[in-house]
Amino acid sequence: MAKPRLISCVLALATLTTLGACSSGSPSPAGGEPKVSGVAGGNGAVPATGNGTAPGGQSPAALTPEAYKSELESRRKPMADAISALAGARGVKALDQRVDKAEQTLSGAADALSALAPPEAVRAQHEAYVTSLREFATELGSTAGKVGARDLCTSSAVLTDVNDKLSALDEAGRALQSAGDYPADVVAVKAGDKQTRRLRNGSFIRRGSAFNGRSSLEIDNGGSLDSVVTVMKGGSKQFSVYVRKKAKFKIRGVRDGSYKIYFTHGVDWDGKTKAFTRECSFERFEKTVKFKTTFTATQILWHDWRITLHAISGGNARTAPVDPDDFPGG
Repeated sequence: MAKPRLISCVLALATLTTLGACSSGSPSPAGGEPKVSGVAGGNGAVPATGNGTAPGGQSPAALTPEAYKSELESRRKPMADAISALAGARGVKALDQRVDKAEQTLSGAADALSALAPPEAVRAQHEAYVTSLREFATELGSTAGKVGARDLCTSSAVLTDVNDKLSALDEAGRALQSAGDYPADVVAVKAGDKQTRRLRNGSFIRRGSAFNGRSSLEIDNGGSLDSVVTVMKGGSKQFSVYVRKKAKFKIRGVRDGSYKIYFTHGVDWDGKTKAFTRECSFERFEKTVKFKTTFTATQILWHDWRITLHAISGGNARTAPVDPDDFPGG
């Protein structure tokens, strides 16, 4: 069984501290369910035979260049739009949907185009183009499972994952286009190299208002992945901080109030999208953390809190998964 995480609080005093447990429970798993999807046929196409042969064994007459261009043009924009939409996806759920959409669109186009008889002069380029469309669609089907499992979390990570097939499709489209000005240019995006970007431990992604309180929050990330912790007060983000794996960081001067604590783990921090691109998860502590300063005639008392982002023996904090679209982010 998984061991629970820890939330502990210290009532701080100039010369005296007392320790008290604050909640109980067990962690919740993060991540999604992998899936693979596809579509056969499309746009009312004649079932493909793989070699442009019509049912019954008769070869269809080759299309004129004008008719062939018209067939390509009718499918170029939906394919180009689907690929561009995938590249522009923001958020894991939108990415999941757009990968599926791109797979279905390209698979359907490959089936429809494979049933055509192109002009003889570009038969080889046509067949290479259809093969690239089908291979790219198949690759997207595998990638959809990785997005569902949260192995890939951003559009840039998806494009990097399918880069070989994307580049092959781009090359095949250019070859067909240059052979007779045929509209096969469906790839308008570029994939970057695989990266593992990290911030320094304790880097603030969002600092918020000045820290002029007495309390502190210590974050212990003993897990195997870097993390970003976001602290909310009501519906307002107070601060977000980057804590590397196997590291700790203490935030001092936290103001009094009740706070909710969210955290995301992952690999390769993209500062532009403020998200991990791979192996991402999204969680929150169910217990609200309260900071309070008390003044007496002779003393000033305040609360210091410590949280662990990894499961430990003796932990007492329950966490819950968060829908990626509801995560407050940086």
